[in-house]
Amino acid sequence: MELTELGLDSEFAEQAKRLCASAQRVARVTAVDRGRYIVRNENGEVPAELTGKFLHTAASSVDMPCVGDWVCVEYHDAESHASIHDVVPCRSFLRRKSPGKNIDFQMIAANIDVAFIVQSCHFDFNVRRLERYLVMVNEGHIEPVLLLTKTDLVSAEELQHMLGNIRAAGITARIITLSSMTGEGIDEVKALVVPSKTYCLLGSSGVGKTTLINLLLGKDELETGVVSGTGEGRHTTTRRHLVTLNNGALLIDMPGMRELGILSTGDGLDDSFADIKALAGRCRFADCSHNNEPGCVIRKAIEDGELNPEHYLSYLKLKAESDFNEMSYVDKRKKDKAFGKMVKTVLKHKNK
Repeated sequence: MELTELGLDSEFAEQAKRLCASAQRVARVTAVDRGRYIVRNENGEVPAELTGKFLHTAASSVDMPCVGDWVCVEYHDAESHASIHDVVPCRSFLRRKSPGKNIDFQMIAANIDVAFIVQSCHFDFNVRRLERYLVMVNEGHIEPVLLLTKTDLVSAEELQHMLGNIRAAGITARIITLSSMTGEGIDEVKALVVPSKTYCLLGSSGVGKTTLINLLLGKDELETGVVSGTGEGRHTTTRRHLVTLNNGALLIDMPGMRELGILSTGDGLDDSFADIKALAGRCRFADCSHNNEPGCVIRKAIEDGELNPEHYLSYLKLKAESDFNEMSYVDKRKKDKAFGKMVKTVLKHKNK
């Protein structure tokens, strides 16, 4: 396989040429599992580890390689393993707030062209969770496509109601309805994935992501869980990894995410709630809080039934969460820097 088939275009190649030392070569990270890496070049995949220098200079978890990254590596012992020296700047990314109380970023994947956001029609459908996924995808400059799976387990009326709820929330992304049992929508997804482009699957455990990958691969290469009597599949993917489809497209599979904390969304929130942003721009006052000010277009749109109040409340909740986590993150970074300076001062005096 040529590096171009792995997604290395002229822009990435030029960046790698400037960044990698003469003894290093460019490769793509295809799997990450608890700090262990697999990298791939034109000759195949090998395990890799970070150099001590890389670990020492990495300022935060954001600087660590993730699946989809292009990296500068040095091969050892007849290319049986490699050392990762640097990461080529990514073009797009998926990241979230780290699970739990820790206020930090968790990098999920990089250099993705299209994100398939997967929800099951039968047990997993949730518009508010869709909005969270869309904020994450839009923040990372990735094109979203929504996949509603297991349509064979709901009636046509129920499916239309779900589609109506998505559009009522102001979500304009493309939607494809799927069934692995009937084959509905599979050809439509296959037509979307093209060689050398990178795609990913986002969604809860058991919504059919692994089954979809096997259908795209044309064989049961990945293990799927037993489906329960409710139609809910069991979690099977245990690590993030990149696979090559039959037509040469690249697809990142990843475990279901229980927590979708929002942190420092940038334009991702406005892009995901473009309808609210457009309405707010028409308010009489630029600093309108959308509460009691005269000429508030958002309040009028809710009163007239033109804006779904649940959609607006979801926007307010995500914005408040993002603002709070961002302030906490900035405060954490200040404390980390202050602690780092104190350690350097102590070591300096100790060595005198």
